[in-house]
Amino acid sequence: MAREQFGICAEPSLHGYYLLFNVVDDDNAYLRQALSRMPELFDNYADRFSEANLTGVIAIGSGYWDELHPEARPNQLTSFPSMDNEDRIAPSTSFDLYIEIRSDRADVNHIVSSKVCELLGSSVELIEQVRGFRFLDGRDLTGFVDGTENPKGFHRREVALVSNEQDETFAGGSYLHIQRYRHNMKLWQTIETKEQEDVIGRTKMDNIEHTADEIHPCAHIKRVNLKDDEGKSMEILRQSMPYGDMKVQGLFFVSYCNNPNHFKLMLEKMVHCDGEGHFDHLLQFTQAETGCAFFAPSLNFLKSLA
Repeated sequence: MAREQFGICAEPSLHGYYLLFNVVDDDNAYLRQALSRMPELFDNYADRFSEANLTGVIAIGSGYWDELHPEARPNQLTSFPSMDNEDRIAPSTSFDLYIEIRSDRADVNHIVSSKVCELLGSSVELIEQVRGFRFLDGRDLTGFVDGTENPKGFHRREVALVSNEQDETFAGGSYLHIQRYRHNMKLWQTIETKEQEDVIGRTKMDNIEHTADEIHPCAHIKRVNLKDDEGKSMEILRQSMPYGDMKVQGLFFVSYCNNPNHFKLMLEKMVHCDGEGHFDHLLQFTQAETGCAFFAPSLNFLKSLA
């Protein structure tokens, strides 16, 4: 049975380091070897710094997959679903490899990130690096709790991991979408708490969801909490983290799922208007600057790359 990468379903950490690479040469054989060795690198440092609860995820971009592994492809892996409507934009950006390193120690994340870059060597170019951090009791920088609707316990695996029935060849893997959002904090802070709560659809301090009578049709949770034709929730597993400094603040959004359609439908509901002109009003205060689709394969698959 395929073993998933443990970082996909891991519980939240205090610190995250997200590395995005593009391949710059044709030595795919070297990269296959390097990627096959990376889980062992993570395990070694997780043992060395056991108190840090280190986890890692390795994912391969939709545009690079066929070059790295032309023999087979996850059956639903497609490019990022870029969208735009008026001033609401979800751009698609090109990244070949994604490495996610999370733990409860920022220094350990830095050490492991350095080792990842050494292992990949000159075959790649580091395009973007984002350091995320846990903010207060798991809140976004807007002040609202993030990921309240995340699946809990074993259900995390059911939501995030591809089953044998879905794709036997790539069971234990996960479809991954990332977006780096940049918040307009100055604008956000100009509106009163009640208006902020209407934008999100929850109370700010107590994190209580608005009732059906109270919630605005443009509220964020109204737009992204979707159900299928059978009334079943269309869930994703978020592993997002706030990032930023005194000049730039935002959210590095990370979504894992056993299929890519849940994320795509959520993004459509956010960006595009419905028949009554409703869209996600949170997008008036934050802008996605990147977007890319990946597949995070099982540990068995990564080992086979060697």
